[in-house]
Amino acid sequence: MPRFYCAQPLAIGSAFDLPQALAHHVQVLRLQPGAIVTLFNGEGGEYSATVEVVERKRVQVEVKAFSPREAEPAHAITLAQALPEASKMDWIVEKAVELGATALQPLAAQRCVVRLSAERFAKRLLHWQAITVAAAEQSGRNRLMHVGEMHEFNGYVARQDLHRRILLTPDAETPLSHWARHQPAQSVTLMVGPEGGFTPAEAAQAGAHGVLMLNMGARVLRTETAGLAALACLNAVWGEM
Repeated sequence: MPRFYCAQPLAIGSAFDLPQALAHHVQVLRLQPGAIVTLFNGEGGEYSATVEVVERKRVQVEVKAFSPREAEPAHAITLAQALPEASKMDWIVEKAVELGATALQPLAAQRCVVRLSAERFAKRLLHWQAITVAAAEQSGRNRLMHVGEMHEFNGYVARQDLHRRILLTPDAETPLSHWARHQPAQSVTLMVGPEGGFTPAEAAQAGAHGVLMLNMGARVLRTETAGLAALACLNAVWGEM
């Protein structure tokens, strides 16, 4: 059944025209009156709706039923990702949604190759949010992963209002999987460096602020692999997969 994110209030019995982009999607799929679609607005649960009218530039639906179904992990996991090169971030955003990340926090670290102006970042943020919507539609999530504004590494590690933070580094002695097996499931933030990793100074600064250092095993993973592998690891060890 086609699933669409519809950013508006939804209620059983309501009939309305879909936004133009969704209407176009319905037409591309060649759905006809009587077809059933799933709508969600990110506020929890999902709605079954029937396509009532399909016209050249207009599609009307009527909401028929609500389901409280959710596909969220029991505890929030944030991926704090140092900005990688170009399309790698698109991949990370998409797969983080599929793996259940609650939020993705872009970081500006010393070894980041990409440096975005405020204007360019605003455009990229809109692009990543669109990827988040498409990935949620595909993966069955009814809530959208939050993609945050860019934070400088130094300021981010100094914050004290966050849940437990884990910096993934090959230099750490303890594997993430070993740590997770001896900890109860909990909300965490996974910090992943850019292509060259975090600098020794950044790692030392993070440690001074109470950030836990863990590794991903004997092999060194690329930046676009490490965070996703860590998400999958925590999901498996803590019973989310």
